[in-house]
Amino acid sequence: MARVMLVADTHIPKVGDALPGRLMEECEGADLILHAGDLIDMSVVEELNSLAPTRAVVGNMDLPEVKSLLPEKTVVEVEGKLVGLIHGWGPPMGIERRVMSRFSGVDVVVFGHTHKALITERKGTLLVNPGTPNDRRFSDRLSCAVLSIENGIITPEIIWLD
Repeated sequence: MARVMLVADTHIPKVGDALPGRLMEECEGADLILHAGDLIDMSVVEELNSLAPTRAVVGNMDLPEVKSLLPEKTVVEVEGKLVGLIHGWGPPMGIERRVMSRFSGVDVVVFGHTHKALITERKGTLLVNPGTPNDRRFSDRLSCAVLSIENGIITPEIIWLD
């Protein structure tokens, strides 16, 4: 079984000096961490990488250094399943359609941008937005998410941090 932690919109150091302790606890023991953008600073990837291998994509608020180092989107294979990772853009309405349009043949699309946790399915593709673990703009609750993948079955879960 693989345990994949999903994180987005951490906005470090604009929102805080470090990632929340509760998020770090949830990431311990993960097989992989996926960050869906708006890290702001590459130190976020370094910190998460100390807990588990971390892949990240660039978000609209990221600093030029981050934009020069990270892709806009990527696809990661986990336990035979394809996970697309992208930040997202534009207004919240229609974001699921926009992020799905950037991938073909994936089992899951993980995205951020709205700061609101979401698990839904569209046209046979699972969509997961982990929300934000530390930025209350646009969100009433703080969260991250996890994908458990075992025997070809993907089980998503939102983890509420507050």
